[in-house]
Amino acid sequence: MTQQYKHILVPVDGSQEAELAFEKAVAVARRNKGAELHLVHIVDTRAFQNISSFDTAMVEQVTETAKTTLDKYIKEAKDKGLENVDYSIEYGAPKVVIANDMPRQLHTDLIMIGATGLNAVERLLIGSVTEYVTRTASCDVLVVRTDLDNQPVKLNK
Repeated sequence: MTQQYKHILVPVDGSQEAELAFEKAVAVARRNKGAELHLVHIVDTRAFQNISSFDTAMVEQVTETAKTTLDKYIKEAKDKGLENVDYSIEYGAPKVVIANDMPRQLHTDLIMIGATGLNAVERLLIGSVTEYVTRTASCDVLVVRTDLDNQPVKLNK
């Protein structure tokens, strides 16, 4: 019997790494007939804590940009034949939301996440979301580093 994934979670943040994870997740969902693909974008509310003139307009603008991007992903997935695809926009600490909160809510059995876009200093100071998810998630985690042909991709940095 082969492993069948039913609930696939893909965090997307607009990065090339997340784009690769999305593309591969669509392919995996298509191979796992009936699988649900759930995209999630997390608005890191901690980023707004240091802004003294914090206002909701800033969060609303970030949310609208995320909605536009996620709508494009949904259309692309449906154009490729997926029916069970949706998204949510969550607020909080990305590490916790991706590794713990969303998998619990959605009964996720696979998280497909892009490899970290951080450099060594950033990883040391704030830690990699990908590293945290692979270490703490209770379901399978696939870190995507290659394109659909399994070829390394040169990312624009």
